[in-house]
Amino acid sequence: MKVLVTGASGFIGKNLTSYLEKNGYIAIGVDLRSGNVVGDITNMNFVLETLAEHDFDSIVHLAAVADVKACIEDPYSCYKVNSFGTLNMLELAIKKGVCRFIYSSSANVYGIPLELPVKETTPTNPRTPYDYSKVVSENLVISYGSSKALPFVILRSWKLFGEYDVPTTAVSRFISACLRGDSIQLYNGGRDTTDPYHVENYCHAIMLSLERDEAVGEVFNVGTGSQVSIRQLAEIIKRLTNSSSRMIDLPPRTPQEASPMRSYPSIDKIKSKLNYQPTIALEDGLRRTIGYQKSLFIK
Repeated sequence: MKVLVTGASGFIGKNLTSYLEKNGYIAIGVDLRSGNVVGDITNMNFVLETLAEHDFDSIVHLAAVADVKACIEDPYSCYKVNSFGTLNMLELAIKKGVCRFIYSSSANVYGIPLELPVKETTPTNPRTPYDYSKVVSENLVISYGSSKALPFVILRSWKLFGEYDVPTTAVSRFISACLRGDSIQLYNGGRDTTDPYHVENYCHAIMLSLERDEAVGEVFNVGTGSQVSIRQLAEIIKRLTNSSSRMIDLPPRTPQEASPMRSYPSIDKIKSKLNYQPTIALEDGLRRTIGYQKSLFIK
């Protein structure tokens, strides 16, 4: 199977293209600055002409502005990429008659969840432009499934980490601080909770979504089903790195994030429908990521 992957040069994209190729797929990477095909998905001509020239069976749409702060400061650019870019990719999917369109959504659509654990039926509760852009895009995808019979799958992911992650995420910052002996800075005192897991688990969920007919037309939470506080995550990383770094409590990054966020998913649906099971445990994934960041230090 040939799979077109948008955002292929990003954190998830690099891991996904490698994972798919190891499992016998042909991945065609699309990104703004590098990849098999270079271009802007907000440009309709690029999408419906340049990308349409390529031969592929499915689309995995990862490309997005994922920086919450940047989306608050510039919501127009957030919606232009995250929502209008998705609309362009949906048009391409219909034009090419793909057998699967997988949309990479986010647990952020739930905002501060109205119930725990979070189920796919839990009402969305977005707070920031980024959250809203994902809600908008999900509805665009669902509407194309309804009106154009597009075989789609929507994946709502919790806190991903792993190789190639950007340096500003919590796991990357904590590992870097521990390796350097710097202080570990905890926004909101590290009181927020989430379900952190290694990106290879997410790649596995995507591959199942490509292969299983039971996935079509469904929305799935993806994670491990566990709840870990940001402070606990920092403590685990500190232990695994044998670091003496000191933890420092900081205020929330934005007013919208002032209330502590407790969020972790039920993954019963994806387990029952797709036989999904996480393949890499939390500490094993963190060890891999620590090893990767150590290698960057050596270079």
